[in-house]
Amino acid sequence: MMGIAGQGYNVHANGIRQHLIHHPGPGPQMLLIPGITSPAVTWGFVAERLAERFDVHVLDVRGRGLSEAGDLDYGLDALADDAAALVTACGLDRPVLLGHSMGARIAIRAERRAPGSFGGLILVDPPVSGPGRRVYPSAWPWYGDSIRLARRGCTAEEMRAFCPTWTDEQVALRAEWLHTCHYGAIKTAYDGFHTDDVHQDMPHLDLPVRLVVAGGAPVIQPGDLAEIQTLIPHLETRIVEGAGHMIPWDDLPGFLDAVMDFNA
Repeated sequence: MMGIAGQGYNVHANGIRQHLIHHPGPGPQMLLIPGITSPAVTWGFVAERLAERFDVHVLDVRGRGLSEAGDLDYGLDALADDAAALVTACGLDRPVLLGHSMGARIAIRAERRAPGSFGGLILVDPPVSGPGRRVYPSAWPWYGDSIRLARRGCTAEEMRAFCPTWTDEQVALRAEWLHTCHYGAIKTAYDGFHTDDVHQDMPHLDLPVRLVVAGGAPVIQPGDLAEIQTLIPHLETRIVEGAGHMIPWDDLPGFLDAVMDFNA
């Protein structure tokens, strides 16, 4: 089934057990941080293709997948410190840090808190909500209701109501793994979309940065892009026209075209 390739492993970093899936490739090294409700295994079909160029390590963000969960700090700073700690724990050398959605916000904050840890950032459709800004376009019930459904036990067809455009394999994988997403971790991250200000971190990103925008989603609008380009003058931008927020799910070739030539 999609997403099961790669070798899983555990490390102790930033005080907790962290689980990753390694998709070996020729290099350079890449640490991939998925979005808010995406365990590492769900990115397997993407990582397999990225591994044609990069040596890819996909993280189960704390409170998701097989990483430690429970009574933990799920705030953005803790998640950012995880990313920086994993560089040492996994034996990486200034890897490219690719983050999708929440993962992109983690990447921004991680480089601000631990400058020099990464060789470059690929920020894939990060939420631009925050204090005094418009709300994130996906409402909380989409997340909360689907997690409760998964925790009860659900079929792929039941999960399809939340992901109507996904393939059968993608929906089945989400139905199988979404229950591993700790409800409190997801709620903290979602609330953080509106209370954490990552824009303040952007002018401090003194390394190669590429922004990948979902052209068919409302997450990053033209005014947002203009602001980010002002805050990160050396920013590279790629727009995947027509793709929704889960870009590789909608247009995998377009996503790969937007990231595979990145040079740190």
